[in-house]
Amino acid sequence: MSYDKRAGLSVAQSLLSLIEQEVLPGTGIDATTVWNGFAALVRQLAPRNAHLLERRDALQAKIDDAYTGRDGEPQDANRQRKLLREIGYLVAEPAPFRIETGNVDVELSEIAGPQLVVPVTNPRYVLNAANARWGSVYDALYGTDAIAEDDGATRGGQYNPVRGAKIIARGKQILDRVAPLARGEHRQVTRYFIAGDHLNVTLGDETMGLADPAKLVGYLGSAASPQAILLRHHGLHVEIRIDRDHPVGKADTAGISDIVLESAISTIVDFEDSVATVDAADKTAAYRTWLGLMKGTLAAEFEKGSRKMTRQLNPDREFQTPQGGSLTLPGRSLLLVRNVGLHMYTDAVLDEHGKQIPEGMLDALVTSLIAVHDLRARGPIRNSRTGSVYIVKPKLHGPEETAFAIQIMEEIEKLLGLARNTLKIGLMDEERRTSANLAACIHAARERLVFINTGFLDRTGDEIHTAMHAGPVVRKAEMRTAKWLLAYERRNVQIGLACGLHRKAQIGKGMWAAPDRMAAMCEQKIAHPLAGANTAWVPSPTAATLHALHYLEVDVFARQKTLLSETPDDGLLELLTPPLATRTYGPAEVREELDNNVQGILGYVVRWVDQGVGCSKVPDIHDVGLMEDRATLRISSQHIANWLQHGLITADEVRSSLARMAPIVDQQNRGDSAYRAMAPALNGAAFAAASALIFEGAAQPNGYTEFILQRFRVTAKGL
Repeated sequence: MSYDKRAGLSVAQSLLSLIEQEVLPGTGIDATTVWNGFAALVRQLAPRNAHLLERRDALQAKIDDAYTGRDGEPQDANRQRKLLREIGYLVAEPAPFRIETGNVDVELSEIAGPQLVVPVTNPRYVLNAANARWGSVYDALYGTDAIAEDDGATRGGQYNPVRGAKIIARGKQILDRVAPLARGEHRQVTRYFIAGDHLNVTLGDETMGLADPAKLVGYLGSAASPQAILLRHHGLHVEIRIDRDHPVGKADTAGISDIVLESAISTIVDFEDSVATVDAADKTAAYRTWLGLMKGTLAAEFEKGSRKMTRQLNPDREFQTPQGGSLTLPGRSLLLVRNVGLHMYTDAVLDEHGKQIPEGMLDALVTSLIAVHDLRARGPIRNSRTGSVYIVKPKLHGPEETAFAIQIMEEIEKLLGLARNTLKIGLMDEERRTSANLAACIHAARERLVFINTGFLDRTGDEIHTAMHAGPVVRKAEMRTAKWLLAYERRNVQIGLACGLHRKAQIGKGMWAAPDRMAAMCEQKIAHPLAGANTAWVPSPTAATLHALHYLEVDVFARQKTLLSETPDDGLLELLTPPLATRTYGPAEVREELDNNVQGILGYVVRWVDQGVGCSKVPDIHDVGLMEDRATLRISSQHIANWLQHGLITADEVRSSLARMAPIVDQQNRGDSAYRAMAPALNGAAFAAASALIFEGAAQPNGYTEFILQRFRVTAKGL
């Protein structure tokens, strides 16, 4: 790799060119300021970064020592709590407080709705996610299993009017929920029109309005014959499109051709778990995509059928108001950016001694510098309307590391000449030390906090690793009802509300991993808004539209008020109870669990290592497609490592499973022309990486998979 010197740093030429020739022009910031300031930041804070990682290892070693030799003993949460306090893992709770974050966009504070996470390395997917602010209910229902295919309502081939009728009927039920009529139901309406500042409807020979006239906030076309009607419910907008010449509108008594929902309210553009960026070239390409978003110029060309198409960022949307004015609504999801964690280092920039620097520091600098284009933009494509930059910070361990992340933000603001607290933080509650000290973590970030969430997969991976020497853990399916996990999900919301996040910041829940199972998602994911979460992750724009229905059903902020009036339970002892097996699993159960884990590992790793794909839909052992990223890999590899540690399985059984599952994964990927088969040779970089993740899993810091993946991806790239 070729480097040029800047302020004592060695900067990869590709990255240097991007920053100096593409990023800096238009920001009003000169290159000397950037490099001198960043070199000083690295000198000042990189040693602290290394110390915090050493602190993690030291704490884990003390926990391992306490567990070693106690296999089979009953777990004593009180004893563990005492130990964790003695070693400094648990800190004192802060006095009651409320977060002080200001200048927060309404998408994070006042609107409850779905959130997408998209890998920054795929510009087309990024544009799809950014443009998923609005989604067609009819398309989402028609093209998924959210509507059953019985009684002739199949979804294959040409438009099926039988299925269409079911979709229309469901759409009318949604309208009855969002904007009930003074009398009757929307299925009976034959005409919608605006009279004065009211929405009126015709039912037979009757004319009436809405039960709540304030639901109407805008329209398009003429008042007597509107082309679109805009309603608002629970802070979300719902657009009724009317076109009697449209194939769907012709079949509708009122001429409704579609119902469009405000869907993905926010999107996390991800530089972390869903990408495979292992060198300066990868990082430069990722930063360039973020630059296109912040400038509003990102475009992606692709082929659809035989046509070449270009996708760009959607413009804002304009409506007339019933009072005669105009209403502008965002055409795009509000974008947050997820930087990498403290444990990652990069060779894109080397320090004055020729050593790799913390990658999170580089991300903080470059993503913030790029966001200056949005902060100073004058064009129609804007992200933050309040002048903020939203950085999601993953894998922080406790308040000490949270405070360090805040310190980096403060230094970046000074370097770039930004007002204090311009950079906001999204705190991912996905590591055990953060969960156990969540209030203290929030307190450390109280002036900048805009987001907390729970994530089952990464959090479970850390739970298993923390308890690696305590005993064998339960099967993964049983983990979802484990005492610690229930306490974790409950405490996250309770603590967030107690710290003042209500109508100030997002409280989020994790991903629905099965993008092809939308009926099940529609049935189950309503649990997230009912739990008081004002956002939750979904795997696609279509899923965002369907999940938005849950926020139309549940008034999340009213639900949060109810939770605030209840007396919270502490739940700390439950949180600190490791998920150890209380029964002996039979040989068939053990083999099934092992094969399921191994198949998932191989299916994900082979794309990561060979193709550089960090997030993809991977068929499981039953051929159900699941969205996989490094979080899913972490739990699977740690689970096998734990069972190896405690003798539930042997190394030979693992090798046998790897050999059995490799040809199955090869068969599942037979339609991918870029795929490299693992069987029968079983000697490629991807297969070796999967083996290393298992056999070296117990020794990986906090059970992270990144170090092994990067090692073998670099090999596969021939670097």
